[in-house]
Amino acid sequence: MAGTLRRMRAIMVKEFTQLRRDRTTFSMIIMIPVVQLLIFGYALNTDPKHMPTALLVRDHSVFSRSIVSALEESDYFSITGSVRSSDQGELLLRQGAVQFVVTVPEHFGRDLVRGQRPELLIEADATDPVAIGSALGAVDGAVDSALGRDLTGPLANLRQNPSPVDVRVHRLYNPEGFTRYNIVPGLIAIILTMTGIMMTALAMTRERERGTMETLLAMPVHPIEVMAGKILPYVAVGYVQSFFIIFVAEFLFDVPVLGSLWLLSAALVSFIACNLALGFTLSASAQNQTQVIQMSLMVTLPAIMLSGFLFPFRGMPEWAQVVGSAMPTTYFIRIARGILLKGNGLVEIWPDLWPLIAFMCLITFVSMTRYRRTLD
Repeated sequence: MAGTLRRMRAIMVKEFTQLRRDRTTFSMIIMIPVVQLLIFGYALNTDPKHMPTALLVRDHSVFSRSIVSALEESDYFSITGSVRSSDQGELLLRQGAVQFVVTVPEHFGRDLVRGQRPELLIEADATDPVAIGSALGAVDGAVDSALGRDLTGPLANLRQNPSPVDVRVHRLYNPEGFTRYNIVPGLIAIILTMTGIMMTALAMTRERERGTMETLLAMPVHPIEVMAGKILPYVAVGYVQSFFIIFVAEFLFDVPVLGSLWLLSAALVSFIACNLALGFTLSASAQNQTQVIQMSLMVTLPAIMLSGFLFPFRGMPEWAQVVGSAMPTTYFIRIARGILLKGNGLVEIWPDLWPLIAFMCLITFVSMTRYRRTLD
């Protein structure tokens, strides 16, 4: 029995020694729990506040000003500016630049004083129903609170039920509030991120472990040709995965496909290239497949949690939004939801497409630099 314990202890000491010498694995053991704690403890929030709101005010009475002020004081709405027409407001909603457009019609104050219950229109981007739920629930209370201060004296009788203002809410792009409309398009980005990064990284690391990468480089081919030949098959795999998800989403989950699939295909090129180049870069820093899997988790975990896929992007603190904005997954989720749910064209998706292209160029340059330095 004593001999068994000694041998077990010797093996345990050996494993701890190897773990201590494997700095990459040891760092991942520390970093993965830290990243998870930071994300789940500080970054994730299902009750976003201060969401960007545009105003279309055609009445400048004291009542309309009080209502706008009350909405902003509720902490759910942050007035970012005014629009001149409903078309301009709709464009901002389609681009994702604002979450709400509040319209105060003409003669709002006059009709209110006359007891004619004027309409207050609130248009909301409902592609993410979780993000707007609490804000819309606070509208009636904010309006009643604002008018309660103004409707005094001879106007006090207008405060009786029903409310003196008819609040109309238009949930655009997802009027029923189906969560699957929000989740399924985002799955395209998440699945491509996970499989693209990991498959490429594992493929390159596997070549080095087997000793076949040196054989490839000894052949009469240029390094760029080797890299392209390794990556292009996974581009095809990414397209197959994407359109399989879209097919299932439309015919099984009834997710609308309103925009151009050709435009989505063009955006896919940049996004798939980003993930494959990122996987290629990670493989250059890993010594074995275990390490590259751990590195992939360190990249994919924040990409999933901080991209707006599961939790409202605008509900996260500013530092988390900065981190999320540095990831291509965030931009492609917006592009996919915009094309599929809103029918967006190139003009509407361009604010999210150009950062994706820039990231693709940057990470491709880095991956080629790492490739030449570590494998030539």
